[in-house]
Amino acid sequence: MARTAQMRLIELMVLKQDISRVIEYIGKKGSFQFQSRKHSDASEKKGDESVDTDGQIYKQLLDAAAYLGIQSLNEDLSVYNAPSSDTRNEATGLIAAFNELCERINAANDSAVKVNDAYKEAMAFSNLQVSYSELEHLSFLSIKIGKLPAEEFDSLKDSLMANAVVVPLGDDKTRIMVASSKKGRFALESELKNHGFIEMEVPKDFKGVPADVLESLKTQKAESDALLKSMETEKANFTETHKEKLVALLGAFAIGVQIDAVKKTLESTELVYRVSGWIPEKEQEAYMTELDQLTEGRVAIRIYEPYEVPSVMANKEQVPVKLSHGKFVKSFERIIFSYGAPVYGTIDPTPFVAIFFTILFGIMFGDLGQGLVILLAGILMACKVIKVGGWNKFAPIFMAIGITSSFMGLLTGEVFSNETWLKPFSYWVTGLFGTPHAPILTLMPSSDPSSIKAMFGVFGVAVAIGFVINTIGLILNMINNFIRKNYAEAIFGKNGLAGAVFFWYIIVLILRIVLTHHAIAAYDWVIIGVSLFFAAFAEPFENLVEGKRPLLENGFGTYVISSIVEVIEVISGYLSNTVSFVRVGAFALSHAVLGYVILILTEMCGGQGSIAGIVVMIAGNAVIIVLEGMIVAIQVIRLQYYEFFSKFFHETGSEFKPFKFEIGV
Repeated sequence: MARTAQMRLIELMVLKQDISRVIEYIGKKGSFQFQSRKHSDASEKKGDESVDTDGQIYKQLLDAAAYLGIQSLNEDLSVYNAPSSDTRNEATGLIAAFNELCERINAANDSAVKVNDAYKEAMAFSNLQVSYSELEHLSFLSIKIGKLPAEEFDSLKDSLMANAVVVPLGDDKTRIMVASSKKGRFALESELKNHGFIEMEVPKDFKGVPADVLESLKTQKAESDALLKSMETEKANFTETHKEKLVALLGAFAIGVQIDAVKKTLESTELVYRVSGWIPEKEQEAYMTELDQLTEGRVAIRIYEPYEVPSVMANKEQVPVKLSHGKFVKSFERIIFSYGAPVYGTIDPTPFVAIFFTILFGIMFGDLGQGLVILLAGILMACKVIKVGGWNKFAPIFMAIGITSSFMGLLTGEVFSNETWLKPFSYWVTGLFGTPHAPILTLMPSSDPSSIKAMFGVFGVAVAIGFVINTIGLILNMINNFIRKNYAEAIFGKNGLAGAVFFWYIIVLILRIVLTHHAIAAYDWVIIGVSLFFAAFAEPFENLVEGKRPLLENGFGTYVISSIVEVIEVISGYLSNTVSFVRVGAFALSHAVLGYVILILTEMCGGQGSIAGIVVMIAGNAVIIVLEGMIVAIQVIRLQYYEFFSKFFHETGSEFKPFKFEIGV
């Protein structure tokens, strides 16, 4: 059984002239977790200038990439190097060219806005051919000319009704002339204000707009629109020309900014930095050799075993936990870490989770066609044909559960909820071992007694799998406690050896009674009683082994009451942990029933030969794959959490999170 990866604490004493290159090496290596980040005023002062310079350049580069629509930034920063003076000059030149382009684009936009506004104004007043001064001298008429939000025009016209005349001066109704009697001018002004009207200054002798002025403005508008179009083309050309360089500069300055950020957190003197962190044990030789070469021998390196570290010995720090797996098992690591990291040095449960998850999912989701769809989705995700963000790393899980679901479908005779297509295969397989029949494994209950027996056989297999999973959980708990020298917890308690013996003996006793009709003997009661006693009444024995005093911390009365409750908990706990796996058979049955329902609906819509029937078949299977697939996955995870992890996950460790350079930080 594999244990968590061996870790070492590495301590580096690095000269000021080498610290940036050392941090760059660490970030690119991607396997170094800083032990602590202690603030240092001295390092802050030494790093401020470079942080300001590189940080400002980096921000400007990010803004430029966003403005130019460059999104394909390289997430693997290990291919870049920290910025040098030449790199900074390149970045400064690129930013200057970008800013000059932006200024010209903004100037073109501003000019276009002004020309368009002037053209709209002129077009609005081109319909006003009466001298405004003549209208204003009318003793009985009040005239208002101005701007109005287009959406308010109809509302204003309705509210004024017969009290005033509203004349649009342009096609977009944003410039208007309002005429009313002078008696009602105060009410008119109030109503205009409520609708967002802004009065415009109009020359007294203004009488429309001359045709040559309109033609000139029209020409200017066409020229400004053409300029805007040419600027967009220039922007696209600039993006295409400078994209590669901009991406490279972003990578370089992303590294530079993060190097400076790390330097500010390190302990340092005027000349030397102290860097300490956790690395996998298998990489310590590489670190020692490569760092020595990088600094030309100007580095002091010391390696510590985990339990040589004072903070670890004092339980003030946990050794980070790293799991080492192939692609298949690695895809299940998030299930482990979402519950909690294993304690350093204990057994890695990820391989067991990978096996249990794929088997349980396959049993509950047995359909050859639907399983092949999931398998195909996993293959396409692995090949990056289907891109679903962070979900692509779970492609091996999709492929694994697709295979087990397909295999279960072969046994139950289901292909996209159809139970007839696999009959020839089922007859051929079963004929090799006796009387041919279909399907190989019957889930749907019927009047045939054999179908009922087969259905309960599935429930029995589910319970048997539950027994195996619970047993492995108990064994892991005992091994982990022996590894950590917690002998009391390994031997006593409901999840220790005493509880395991009680659980195993009860199962063996039930099988013996069912299979051999053997009666319960006196020694059975003795073994059950003794194991249950040490599982439930464990407190004084655990304290005795660990050397703790007093043996009964809260007194004899409290001990007896809590132990009686513990007896009930041990019995009910193991019973529920085992019976809980009946849900595996129940979901396998419900999957078969859902398939049967889809088949019935298809027949009601004209069968598989009709368009309506095909639509129902496709839609029904899609719903089953998506919705029931999610439900089954949740149930499998629930069984892992509550029936498996609960046996040994009594204390969680700290996940190994190495320092890596990231874009956008």
